[in-house]
Amino acid sequence: MARDAGLEELLRERLDDVAGLTERSMFGGWAWLLDGHLLCGARDDGVLVRLGKGNDLWALDIDGIAPMISRGRAMAGWVRVAPETFGDDAIAAQLIDTALTFVRSLPAK
Repeated sequence: MARDAGLEELLRERLDDVAGLTERSMFGGWAWLLDGHLLCGARDDGVLVRLGKGNDLWALDIDGIAPMISRGRAMAGWVRVAPETFGDDAIAAQLIDTALTFVRSLPAK
C-alpha cells in the first residue's frame, strides 16, 4: 500500500490542536498515536480509525465505512473509511471525536 498525502493532510488538520500526538510510519501508511496508543492512520485505500469495541456500530451503517480486516478477520472497534467518505466534514469530525474519546479512556502507557 502507498501513502496518501491528501488523507494525511486532512487528518493533520483535524488533529492540529490535540496534545500528546505523535506520527509515524505504520501499516504501509502513516499513523497517529495519542499518548502511545494508536488513534488513526491513512493509506491510499482509506483511513483507519479506532473507535473502540461497541463504539463502531453507528459508523458501520454509513456507506463507505467497513470493519477493519486484519489477517482475514474483522477487528472489533476499528473501521476503514473510504477516502471519499472521510472527505465529508461531518462524518470525519464524528469519527475523530469518537476515536479521541475512546483512546483517551485507555490506561496510560
